[in-house]
Amino acid sequence: GCANAPLKTDATTSGIRAAEEAGAAKVPQASLYLQLAREELDLAKGLAAKGDKEEAKSMLLRAEADAEMAIVLSHGDAEKSKAMAAMERVRRLRQENP
Repeated sequence: GCANAPLKTDATTSGIRAAEEAGAAKVPQASLYLQLAREELDLAKGLAAKGDKEEAKSMLLRAEADAEMAIVLSHGDAEKSKAMAAMERVRRLRQENP
């Protein structure tokens, strides 16, 4: 069944790449979220390798959210309201997926 389905990391990897291209590494706050996203992606892969698919999927969601935050934060002040909305989504995601 689907228990052996490979972990789908494409969206997360794309999000991290988009954050890098947006210049997230040059913006201190964005850089932090970019690093978190990379670490969470690695953790998700490790969890999947151990067969812990649900935990891996949850970690992937976090990585995607953090990559998205990195993108938003790399755009600066003009995007503050979007950043606040994204941060709220990230906060909710973290509560739903402890």
